[in-house]
Amino acid sequence: MIARPEERGFKVVDAYSRIVRLGEGVGASRRLSDAAMERAIEALDSCQRKLAERGVLRARLIATEACRAADNGPDFIERVRRETGLALEIVNRETEARLAVAGCASLVDRDAEGVLLFDIGGGSSEIVWLDLRNRGSARGYALTRFIRAWTSLPVGVVNLAERHGGMHVSPEIFEAMVGDVAAHLDSFAVGTALGEAIAAGRVHMLGTSGTVTTLAGVHFGLRRYDRRRVDGAWLADEDVSAMIEKLRGMSYDERVGNPCIGADRADLVLAGCAILEAIRRRWSCSRLRVADRGLREGILTELMSADGVWSRGSRPHRGQKGKT
Repeated sequence: MIARPEERGFKVVDAYSRIVRLGEGVGASRRLSDAAMERAIEALDSCQRKLAERGVLRARLIATEACRAADNGPDFIERVRRETGLALEIVNRETEARLAVAGCASLVDRDAEGVLLFDIGGGSSEIVWLDLRNRGSARGYALTRFIRAWTSLPVGVVNLAERHGGMHVSPEIFEAMVGDVAAHLDSFAVGTALGEAIAAGRVHMLGTSGTVTTLAGVHFGLRRYDRRRVDGAWLADEDVSAMIEKLRGMSYDERVGNPCIGADRADLVLAGCAILEAIRRRWSCSRLRVADRGLREGILTELMSADGVWSRGSRPHRGQKGKT
């Protein structure tokens, strides 16, 4: 994602994404496979060309759970540098959680006293509690100061589907996936404080992942995915339940044929639903806001904030053409 800073945020100049399943098989072998690395390097080569074409001089390039978990993760990072010229860094889980908050902060309800943010990834899922009862006038990126607790679960849609199966998911398999995730949630040490905050009201969920954007697309009955309809949408708790049940009732072929799911996600979306369901059973909020944004936006926000591009009187650095 390439963006130009503006007075109240930034304007995206170019963006590119591709599902490469880099963590495929890592749970069993502890290694990135040759096929997965080839797919990733092919996609990263496209990224490198875009960076060069746009004249970008300020960038941050990160790798997450797949490279953290794989024994050959550092070797892959070196191979990427050698073959594409891109210098990736493997970030820790805390950094990943903070970047997710930074990327989604503008979608936090101004009247919320708390937010339970979750980012369901391929190999891990981050959960963050923002305690906003004393935030005053803080908004946007400043909300990262109000992270009360966070956790990173070593389960994502790829490794969960690999363990339990993703193509043909019976009710028993789905419940087994939910139980798998719930066992990891038990270690999230927030005591009763988060539950008490939710019970008092004014706490909403904020979800950033292909799972929640897919749920929203199905909910709206979109004939093709439309980010403008999905990003920032609110779903009531009963709507989320209905969409999960609808997806569980679809066959694999029906999921492939759904324009908001497709072949890339058809064998992963129910694993994502199971992760979401485990979170919802642990903490029940009446509303969920959907974010079609996340780590990339968080990286851009942090880079621009560090450069002071939103400080009064500041301008983008010369030679950068305002792009990060």
